[in-house]
Amino acid sequence: MGSRSVVSRAIPLHSDGMRIGLLGGSFNPPHAAHRAVSLYALKRLELDRVWWLVSPANPLKDARALRALGERAAAASAVANDPRIDISCLEAVIGTRYTIDTITYLRRRCANVRFVWIMGADNLEQFHRWENWRRIAAAAPIAVVDRPPHSFQALAAPAAQALARWRLPEARADRLASHRLPAWVFLTGMKSRLSSTGLRNQDGTWRTGS
Repeated sequence: MGSRSVVSRAIPLHSDGMRIGLLGGSFNPPHAAHRAVSLYALKRLELDRVWWLVSPANPLKDARALRALGERAAAASAVANDPRIDISCLEAVIGTRYTIDTITYLRRRCANVRFVWIMGADNLEQFHRWENWRRIAAAAPIAVVDRPPHSFQALAAPAAQALARWRLPEARADRLASHRLPAWVFLTGMKSRLSSTGLRNQDGTWRTGS
């Protein structure tokens, strides 16, 4: 099978004009909060779909506890359990671990799709450590979903402060996908403390949340 068909499978079905949220992560393991964040984003941002981008590895995390990519993708599919959520291993296909490469690739391949990058407040807290984070903010609108107890630290973090002038009021979240860049919004109201790290540390096993 040619590389082109492999890449096309890594990009879920879509059509011009769609509004698609991108939720990247290790999904080690995937859990109910990933699903809840996706459903919340679908509603608040008025998205058509959300793609879970299962990363080969997070450059900022220890990869020694990382399960095989295929295992994580299969678990993600079971947890997502919604026709509007697609699972993709695109980053493994194009050979990157960096969000900026992923967004750049998708904007070239899917030029008429309106993408939104979705992250939790815990990621905003350390967003300034991401590779080319300013380019990410200039390449795609960002929706940050509040994740207690990270709210205050996230909004006081270097990236949030640097991007403060481009933050949209939460009441305009439905306009984020088509807003001029840079643009981001902080979404409150979804209160889940679940995390992959917490689930792994509960009893030493790798399981999905419920």
